[in-house]
Amino acid sequence: MNQKTLNIMEYDRIKQAIRGYLVSAAGQHELAKLHPTADRERLQRWLDETQDGADIYRLESGIPLPKLDDIRPHLKRLALEAVLNGLELAQISRVLWTTSSVVRFFDQLADKEVTLRQLNDEVHELVTIPDVTRRLRTSLEGDGHLTDDASPELRQIRQHITQTAAAIRQTMDQYTRGKDAKYLSETIVTIRDDRYVLPVRSEYKQHFGGIVHDQSASGQTLFIEPQAVVGLNNQLRQNQMAERHEEQRILAELTALLDPYQHEILRNAQILGHLDFVNAKAKYAHQMKATEPQLSADDQINLRQARHPLIDPKKVVANDITMGQDYKTIVVTGPNTGGKTITLKTLALLQLMGQSGLFIPANEHSTIGVFDDIFADIGDEQSIEQSLSTFSGHMENIVSILAHADEHSLVVIDELGAGTDPQEGAALAIAILDDLGTLGSYVMVSTHYPELKAYGYNRPETINASMEFDAQTLQPTYRLLIGIPGRSNAFDIAARLGMPEQVVAAARSLTDQDSQDLNAMIADLTEQKRRVDADADSLQTQLQEATELHQDLQKRFDQYQHQKDQLMLDAKREANRLVDESRKRANQIIADIRKKQLAAGQSVVKEDELIAAQGALNALQQDTGLKKNRVLRREKAKHAFKKGDNVLVKSYGQQGVLMQQLDDDHWEVQLGILKMKIATSDLEKGADPAKSRKQPKATVQRTGSSGMSPTLDLRGHRYEEAMAEVDRYIDSALLAGYPSVTIIHGKGTGALRQGVTNYLKGNKRIKSFGFSPANAGGDGSTIVRFK
Repeated sequence: MNQKTLNIMEYDRIKQAIRGYLVSAAGQHELAKLHPTADRERLQRWLDETQDGADIYRLESGIPLPKLDDIRPHLKRLALEAVLNGLELAQISRVLWTTSSVVRFFDQLADKEVTLRQLNDEVHELVTIPDVTRRLRTSLEGDGHLTDDASPELRQIRQHITQTAAAIRQTMDQYTRGKDAKYLSETIVTIRDDRYVLPVRSEYKQHFGGIVHDQSASGQTLFIEPQAVVGLNNQLRQNQMAERHEEQRILAELTALLDPYQHEILRNAQILGHLDFVNAKAKYAHQMKATEPQLSADDQINLRQARHPLIDPKKVVANDITMGQDYKTIVVTGPNTGGKTITLKTLALLQLMGQSGLFIPANEHSTIGVFDDIFADIGDEQSIEQSLSTFSGHMENIVSILAHADEHSLVVIDELGAGTDPQEGAALAIAILDDLGTLGSYVMVSTHYPELKAYGYNRPETINASMEFDAQTLQPTYRLLIGIPGRSNAFDIAARLGMPEQVVAAARSLTDQDSQDLNAMIADLTEQKRRVDADADSLQTQLQEATELHQDLQKRFDQYQHQKDQLMLDAKREANRLVDESRKRANQIIADIRKKQLAAGQSVVKEDELIAAQGALNALQQDTGLKKNRVLRREKAKHAFKKGDNVLVKSYGQQGVLMQQLDDDHWEVQLGILKMKIATSDLEKGADPAKSRKQPKATVQRTGSSGMSPTLDLRGHRYEEAMAEVDRYIDSALLAGYPSVTIIHGKGTGALRQGVTNYLKGNKRIKSFGFSPANAGGDGSTIVRFK
């Protein structure tokens, strides 16, 4: 894509707008390299990433990324075996921590079943290094300062420094607040040469003894280290030197931890920068109300209500711009200040944005082509240095366009042929358009020449267009009218501005009849187009109302279907209740008959007849399962029958065993001594008798726990009362067999929390304890787990 077109279309202003949403140096670097592409596969991948970013922004307000610095120089120093300083390590630590955070974020998206096109594959390339990340986070603050947790030795040294400094200040305070204060210039303690000193009046320098480290500019004040603190200052100095040595040792150790992972860390930073760039594209698209452009296989352009992205959204006028199907050249005619230039720039700039993987400010389902190059000749090309006139500058640019354009090029030219004799300019414009047509390029040009209106009618794959002009107010509306050439409004404007009527009439008489007829025809076409647009708007409103009515009716129909299903379910449940009562009564009668037959020693009723009678009664049972219940369907799918399965014959209420499948809908089932042909729909998987036998199992009986809560609330209790309550509660919880309990002590001054912690540390029956999660009270409550 040639740089000249990018400059004319102010492509860098688009990049500048995106830059405001970036938070990482790697993202800034990727944005700087952004350039339109003609590679369809790569372009579709870019657009898929932007769509993923837009979906994440809509659902989760974007990918959570903090400010990330450029760590490439640090990794170069690491490759040279240099020891990194605290700030460099902290910046690398932030990259590693963010890597883990982003991986967790995308795992959560997967759990929520959020479908993404591309970003999941890229996130899978991130490498987490949990041990190193944890060590760096523990050892370093955000500004690179080493924490006391960096090593036990560093913690001990800093404690000594604090204690020694406190002892020095305590000694010094005796001078500043005691009887010796009168010998001081000011009753303060200050530092010179990293040692604590007093500002002593020069005439009393012998009073304190010690070492003079400095004096004031006037010489009236000496900064003296009293003899009483020389030893303490020496000790403090030694501790400070030990602290620096320990810090250097820790930095070298942390640097060594990173050394094996140089490539992974650099790749992580690049991927995080890319995700930051995707985030920025999505946020910019949201701010512009932009949509994803569809890529046309044959380079057709269909921009629906396209808007120039650099014009105030409250002032910009949207236009439909189409080309490539019925015509490949659009000739826009009409007077100045009508919006021709902005329309040309809108087409080219949106095409550049789309081919950069950015969403475009147009309605959904807009389509763009994929061009190898986009050429533009817009603006004044006059150059004093090259001694070129405006016309010469334009011609030089167009010569270059004709030399490089082909059937995969988009060309936009403003005021084609302007700057010279109108007759020659019009002829030259026609010849240039013919040449571009021969090349097969996609072309949109603007011109003042009326001769090009006829050109738009006569040439194949060419169409006229104009910018709408309100005949009532004689003001441009900035709306593009495809298929209608521009008309001259000079006479109307002149008359409206007060030009004498006889002058306007004389001017009209000097215009040939053909021109007047053409203007009248254009005016009539414009009015027809206006009426058609009004009718289309009315039909669109009616369609929307009809759609809303249809949706409302569909919703009500669905509610009716749901109510009908519910009523049917209730009726079946009532019927089943009656059948259950009848079955119980029938089972009792059958049992009585069997007892009597057994007592009489003879069988009046055959066993299979009893089973059949019982089955007829069971057949009255209603299936209350909903047809559309997906859970039930999944459960049924799990119960696929196979030979040897134990089953329940629902209609007989008898357990049996599957012997063989007779066909798709029937099985042979062994019911006691009988073998019967049973429909598959009448079978239900039964439990394995061997597995259903009760197994002996150990039980634990809890006593006295029926009314005990798993939570103890100590808020509002006095300290001694609370500790006694904790002791009683822990004993009761152990007796009740609770695996864990929660003790709520609140935050407050921290006394209760510390008391609970000390108690739990000393109780050998406690397995572990810790604060509740942040969303469950945090350090205001403690979870206790028992052994």
